[in-house]
Amino acid sequence: MASTLVKPQWSFGGVDCRRHAGLKPSPSAKLSLSQAGSGRRSLVVRASENRNDRSIKKLGMTDAECEAAVVAGNVPEAPPVPPKPAAPTGTPVVPSLPLSRRPRRNRRSPALRSAFQETNLSPANFVYPLFIHEGEEDTPIGAMPGCYRLGWRHGLVEEVAKARDVGVNSIVLFPKVPDALKSPTGVEAYNDNGLVPRTIRLLKDKYPDLVIYTDVALDPYSSDGHDGIVREDGVIMNDETVHQLCKQAVSQARAGADVVSPSDMMDGRVGAIRAALDAEGFHHVSIMSYTAKYASSFYGPFREALDSNPRFGDKKTYQMNPANYREALIETREDESEGADILLVKI
Repeated sequence: MASTLVKPQWSFGGVDCRRHAGLKPSPSAKLSLSQAGSGRRSLVVRASENRNDRSIKKLGMTDAECEAAVVAGNVPEAPPVPPKPAAPTGTPVVPSLPLSRRPRRNRRSPALRSAFQETNLSPANFVYPLFIHEGEEDTPIGAMPGCYRLGWRHGLVEEVAKARDVGVNSIVLFPKVPDALKSPTGVEAYNDNGLVPRTIRLLKDKYPDLVIYTDVALDPYSSDGHDGIVREDGVIMNDETVHQLCKQAVSQARAGADVVSPSDMMDGRVGAIRAALDAEGFHHVSIMSYTAKYASSFYGPFREALDSNPRFGDKKTYQMNPANYREALIETREDESEGADILLVKI
């Protein structure tokens, strides 16, 4: 419904007031009244159909007209300054504390808290662990319902495509190696045409921007099921194992891995791997160190997925005691000083 008001044309300073709805002329402004033509002009005002519509209608004024109106004292109306919120009755009146820093300032509204949030999780932050094998079919992992060993040429590629569709563009590969290729020294770990290097090359060919993490450890390749070379008395040999891990990391980097991830918990392996990568020109390849990997029963399903359970004993001589948090901090500082780019705690 419309109501009609009869109005003459008002103008001042060459500015047509009919186009200045909501502007109040200054008392000192010199106004002149003019009639537009012989007939009377009508100003039609229509109420908004949406009572919740708080949008401000544009008046079709040029910048010059807006400035002229303000200079003439015809300032547009705006909401008033809000009143200061009242404190509850009985609140003591005290002088303000002489604080130059008030951290609560950045917490006072959801918008500010969001703006200053230090950690934000999105699909881009996640690394998707994927289990692969030499077969063409995807086989279920009994101890991990809903998870599969993926055929490296088919199921894996399809799963990576699905992950990328939802914004997850980083994966980490875990291989199930045929028993016939396992050995006491894990030489298959650095076979340039092994399962992991082949898979990396395939994925990089199809998805060049995919971020690929790899696992650096001997247990999937060891006939003993341990993360290192086992001496005849059952001792895990540290330095000899690190030598093998360096060759494994270089092989993975050569295939196109973006991040190599030593999970073996041998002493000094981060620094040795960094030196080996740099010596081969792989300065750009990052290291994600399993800096604190605990001797935990939670790894049972994972070892079933890779068929990498120890053939004897346990891993307590190289994985950490879960009760030792100070030892974890020592391991963290060591790995960081040796050149780790990412530190991972695995329980």
